[in-house]
Amino acid sequence: MTVQLKKVAADEGDTRLDRWLKRHVPALTQGAVQKMLRTGQIRVDGKRAEANTRLLAGQEVRIPPFTENPNAALPRAPKPVDERDAKALLRLIIHKDAEVLVLDKPHGLPVQGGPGITKHLDGMLDALQLDAAERPRLVHRLDRDTSGVLVLARTVGAAAKLAAAFRTRDVEKTYWAVVLGEPSPPAGRIDMDLIRQGGPRGERTAPAEHGEDGVHAITEFRTLDVVRRKAAWLEMKPRTGRTHQLRVHAAEALGCPILADGKYGGQAAHMDGLPAQLHLHARALRLPHPAGGWLEVAAPLPQHMKETFAFLGFEAPRTPKPRRVS
Repeated sequence: MTVQLKKVAADEGDTRLDRWLKRHVPALTQGAVQKMLRTGQIRVDGKRAEANTRLLAGQEVRIPPFTENPNAALPRAPKPVDERDAKALLRLIIHKDAEVLVLDKPHGLPVQGGPGITKHLDGMLDALQLDAAERPRLVHRLDRDTSGVLVLARTVGAAAKLAAAFRTRDVEKTYWAVVLGEPSPPAGRIDMDLIRQGGPRGERTAPAEHGEDGVHAITEFRTLDVVRRKAAWLEMKPRTGRTHQLRVHAAEALGCPILADGKYGGQAAHMDGLPAQLHLHARALRLPHPAGGWLEVAAPLPQHMKETFAFLGFEAPRTPKPRRVS
């Protein structure tokens, strides 16, 4: 095997070098990549590079000769998507163009696999390839129990640009939540450092105590409606993207746990007569479109939140259609 020189395609700009290598040279293990980078064998435009180097379109990557591991496990072929699941996924599409696919993710559908998870969106993305040359890619996440707007990229280039937008916080996220109690003040900004910790109920996020090395977490909120101080409808805009950030901020900073969030609110998070599913919905996103301009997209309330809104007398506005703006 000889030295290979590969050009970075126009739609691969802003891709991490290690991810680009995994896509183009799948026989290279992560360990081999790290060693070749450390010794300067893998280079970008003739210069040394790091695994997290972000490539530019047109750059040239030098890949040295290497020996494939004959004992390496072959990648598993993805399981075919059940026809019923495929049809259900197609019904979730709320926006489609050449670069972007947007779904209205239902409550209870995991985005990725994990312990005890046998069915998840990432494992069924072949059903959403449609007229694209390749299967779509995840560029952000929603918790299993959170419903609403989920964005997929339909090309490598779109994936890099969208992932960068989420990473640099160029995406404006709007969530709706029903909480128990009435926040006071009715609107404001929560600035609370968080940590991840283990516990009898599994790994969870908690407020960082004095002296603990937490991560910064900021949420802006406002109360849209309230009923007899028992429950409130909140609009929440996370300015950071920490695990379970909104759930912890509601329960700990506001003292108003999200309805049916037993993990962070315990028994106090439940109300007799109302659905037992988490009442947190990714209502809308405004994000830079890979082809230019901005994409604004929103998802209607899930059925369990519609039932709760009707019971409490909250009147949600109609869901606007997706739109591209300059």
